[in-house]
Amino acid sequence: MTPRAGMLIAAGALVAGTVAVLPAPATAASEPVPTTRPVAPLTWTDCPTRAYPKLQCATLRVPLNHDDPAGRSISLALTRVAHTAKTFQGPLLVNPGGPGGSGRGMAGYVAASLPPKVAAQYDVIGFDPRGVGKSEPALNCRPGHFDPVRPDSVPHGAEGERTNLERAQAFAKACGDKYADVLPYVDTVSTAHDMDAVRAALGAPRINYLGYSYGTYLGAVYARLHPDRVRRMALDSVVNPHGVWYEDNLAQDYAFDTRHKDFAAWVARNDATYRLGTDPTAVEAAWYRMRDELAEAPAGGKVGPGELEDTYLPGGYYNGYWPRLATAFAAYVNDRDSAPLVKAYEDYGAADAAAENGYSVYASVQCRDAAWPRDWSVWRKDNWETHAKAPFSTWNNAWYNAPCAFWPVEPLSPPDVHNDEVPPTLILQATDDAATPYEGGVALHRMMRGSSLVVEEGGGNHGVTLAGNDCMDAHLAAYLSSGKVPRGAAGAEADAVCETLPEPEPAKAAATRGAAPAAGTTLHGLLGHVR
Repeated sequence: MTPRAGMLIAAGALVAGTVAVLPAPATAASEPVPTTRPVAPLTWTDCPTRAYPKLQCATLRVPLNHDDPAGRSISLALTRVAHTAKTFQGPLLVNPGGPGGSGRGMAGYVAASLPPKVAAQYDVIGFDPRGVGKSEPALNCRPGHFDPVRPDSVPHGAEGERTNLERAQAFAKACGDKYADVLPYVDTVSTAHDMDAVRAALGAPRINYLGYSYGTYLGAVYARLHPDRVRRMALDSVVNPHGVWYEDNLAQDYAFDTRHKDFAAWVARNDATYRLGTDPTAVEAAWYRMRDELAEAPAGGKVGPGELEDTYLPGGYYNGYWPRLATAFAAYVNDRDSAPLVKAYEDYGAADAAAENGYSVYASVQCRDAAWPRDWSVWRKDNWETHAKAPFSTWNNAWYNAPCAFWPVEPLSPPDVHNDEVPPTLILQATDDAATPYEGGVALHRMMRGSSLVVEEGGGNHGVTLAGNDCMDAHLAAYLSSGKVPRGAAGAEADAVCETLPEPEPAKAAATRGAAPAAGTTLHGLLGHVR
């Protein structure tokens, strides 16, 4: 998927450039699990933060190529909040998604957010997946790739398409030039093998797991490889395994456009604050007029159309950002004041080194995991058709993924994640999630025998546990405490349903009340949607 805020072609005949193909590893994704080298126990050292004073850190060496355990090794950076209760239920590995999301911060957050009696029974383990963050080597294929102002994401004529295509090709080439020896091993299956190395280093026969977003797919792959090594598994905001990855991204485009319309409707309902009108359609039209104006004169020399989309995409992940995004929108439209918009871009859309690292791993994993069209005319046709119905972020997302059309490593075949052997899995999903649409949760529920689907009805946020919904949190806590999952009536799609959270208050109302930041802001920062 493209959880990436913080960075983040029709006319003219273009011929894709030729790229060198690096050798593939010896074993395909679907072949037997390789034997790993013996793993030394981890050495934990204190690395407290103000928010998480009990945090500990460790480093684990794992094979770059798990089919060659005696060959080159790489390092994974881990964090832990150790259990304190007499009852110990083992390690709880946590992952924030991406691919490319740093997971070190998740250990402290999850341990602090679960009910104390539940958290105390687990060693909560965070980790930076291979290529990410403090793990080494950390990838950064093309520093400055997202520097403003980028070409307009919606290509205007052959020249606009060519400019964006050349940029995507340059990123793919830079990755191949810098990391030729690493790219064949940056993929979901290799990361799942890394998770099993973490398990072995912890001395645990089985793991517990909580994964968000792409982390749900990582968890499903791990469970397919090692069903006997899974004790409990909770998957929040689920990737549709049937669409990995090209089709899933097209599905996102429709869902994010719908969520952007939800934002416009919310702004219209709060016209007393934002003064942009009471008609959602007119509010949305004003946003697109703002986009057109920024194409002619980028705000602060930084925010053109692509940067504007990057700034407002986080609102599709989490409506707690809507008040600030609406304030910036209103200031620009009503007062011709672009300063709030520039500041919102700097906070929500601009790419720092961490975001460049995350994007480099994102592309490396998604382009390697599965086949993408190599014929650019397929992308052109599909994205113009999608853009005609869902213009908010379709072309922005297309260019974000376009390096996969030119990726210098041959793709793997995604593993079949149907699973009849894993213990009961808890699947948690909002009905109106844009990043991982609802159908993904239903699909995985059907693919994992004995799983339970808990639904946030009417919820549009991505990441629905430990984000302020007490009902969803209660299901997660009960599962981690006892291993029991809810069971719905025969024939029901969902096993349990929770109401969604109230809409956020408009900015002025929240300020008048002295309100704290909306619940879930910390989680959504950790999930990588905003730094």
